Amino acid sequence: MGKCCCPNRSAITDGTFSGLRNLIRLLPTGTAFTYLFLGPLFSNFGRCHPFNKLLTGVLVGVCGWSCFISTFTDSYVGLDGRTHFGIATRKGLWPSRRESHNVDLAVYRLRFRDFVHALFVMLVFAVVVFLDPNTVGCFSLTSNRSFLKLMPPLVGMVSSVVFFFFPTSRNGIGYFSTSSSKSREISLSTAQGV
Repeated sequence: MGKCCCPNRSAITDGTFSGLRNLIRLLPTGTAFTYLFLGPLFSNFGRCHPFNKLLTGVLVGVCGWSCFISTFTDSYVGLDGRTHFGIATRKGLWPSRRESHNVDLAVYRLRFRDFVHALFVMLVFAVVVFLDPNTVGCFSLTSNRSFLKLMPPLVGMVSSVVFFFFPTSRNGIGYFSTSSSKSREISLSTAQGV
């Protein structure tokens, strides 16, 4: 009677923070924050004039492009012990510095799952845009409210399933590389053949 049938709180907390870390890695927080901060200003708080529509459209485009490109960034720890960032290419990581010749950058090459992640990160960002009442008001997207209400849980559910089957361990700009995450990616790509 003295034993508690509740799970260990430490395990629950660790699992929650691990899930939150993975979620944060999916959508670049700096880009999302920039959009959420500047969106109301650029859209004149939803009461757009033609110039406000142009500014808001450019903001959505630039932030969407930033989300897309960030899915192809990764980091590695060089022989100097410092973290270096680069962009994944077909041949490997295009480094930000030249002293990476002793690190095997081919491990970081583009894979099919990178493009899957880029597509779904763009969809998640689109949901953020469509949930912003200022942008919706600016572009008069209020005519189909049922679609706007259905889109977030639908995209969230589909994205969760896709991210489960196509996991990534890319450590983009702002997310520092760990040796365990890269070894995990190598074992995943070997097991999945992707």
